[in-house]
Amino acid sequence: MLGEGGQGQVWRVTPSRGVGPDYALKWYFPDTATEEQWQALSRLVEGGAPDARFLWPLELARAPGKEGFGYLMGLRSDNFHSMVDVMRRKVEPSFRTLATAGFEMADGFLQLHSRGLCYLDISFGNLFVQPEDGRILICDTDNVRVDGQPASIAGTPKFMAPEVIRDLLAQQIPRPNRKTDLFSLSVLLFYMFMMHHPFEGKREAEIACLDADAQNQLYGTEPVFIFSPDDESNRPDAVLHPNPLAFWPIYPQFLRDLFIRAFTAGVDNPDDGRVQESEWRKAMANLRDAITNCPGCGLENFLDPFDPEGQGATQCWSCGAGLTNQARLTIEGTRGRVVALNGDTYLFPHHIEGDRYNFRQPLAMVDRHPHHPDVWGLKNLSGATWKAITPDEKRWDVPPGRSVTLAHDVRIRFGATTGVIGGRVVATSNLTEPTGSLN
Repeated sequence: MLGEGGQGQVWRVTPSRGVGPDYALKWYFPDTATEEQWQALSRLVEGGAPDARFLWPLELARAPGKEGFGYLMGLRSDNFHSMVDVMRRKVEPSFRTLATAGFEMADGFLQLHSRGLCYLDISFGNLFVQPEDGRILICDTDNVRVDGQPASIAGTPKFMAPEVIRDLLAQQIPRPNRKTDLFSLSVLLFYMFMMHHPFEGKREAEIACLDADAQNQLYGTEPVFIFSPDDESNRPDAVLHPNPLAFWPIYPQFLRDLFIRAFTAGVDNPDDGRVQESEWRKAMANLRDAITNCPGCGLENFLDPFDPEGQGATQCWSCGAGLTNQARLTIEGTRGRVVALNGDTYLFPHHIEGDRYNFRQPLAMVDRHPHHPDVWGLKNLSGATWKAITPDEKRWDVPPGRSVTLAHDVRIRFGATTGVIGGRVVATSNLTEPTGSLN
């Protein structure tokens, strides 16, 4: 047996003839093996998974003489860790891994919602991440339902949207939907990046007994964002809540602005206030691009693409080394598209071909000169020839497989898109291999 939950047990099963891969079998307890659940599973099996990130029901199962039913799904690889492990710091992913996982989550739920479905129960326990590269798996998909239909599952405490809590308090049938999914996704992302809940500040610390009534008030009827620009009554306590106070100033303003919107306007205005999956996806891609390595200790910091100078933080959050004038590539004509240039930087289709996201298809990479280690370049991994232009208008072609030396104010025409190299592009800059991790 692999595990057990409130609905049933999950077993590892092997084909009887030993041919083919093993699968996971979830078998429902008799009281949860309802006709409604069978019909819901049948629709999911028939429709198929939105994509490979979902551990989706593959086939329904019954057994002669055994009460109830179940379904087969793929097995989760051991290199995927629960988000619970991330929160408990059993695994310590880098900023890049967190940003990649955030992108994958936003994109995954966008694919689900585009089918007219909703997840109902986004939380730590349903998501797994690969610490090395940020790939994710979304499990417990048997509870997915058609958007807006009544459901027996309201969500997980602390992740439920305030309107769901209010419906439960009013003894109304809650209707979790795409909009409540959006709120739960925002809570999960805040937890990932701040290691804390967005509503747990001074007001929570002052509660003598955090019983059901207190929790309903804190998360449902009177939630106040700990970094609300208009209400400072629930700020984090310096002793009790060190994580959000430490992490909040590290991130670029564009990410903080999305969290502010999600937990202020998004609390009482589900229709227009909530941050959309596509917005989170773009923000996570921009956050990956903003990562710059400290020239002192090598740890990850952030540029801010909305800063007039494309800088953001002026010193490393860890060692205090200066971060001014970090090497970067500014993509002309796209507000906010600034890519920090590190020794491990790649460019992908969304950088130079619009918003076509594909992190499995690099089109360029920062590369060190094979004979002159102090010289760095941008290597063409695409199938097209680039054009490089110096400030004094000297021009030359950069065919596939060749590199253009990173020099200040050199422009690179990737086709319809032009990028401009800026900042320090010498060996003592941030063009070093990253070291260490966030935590």
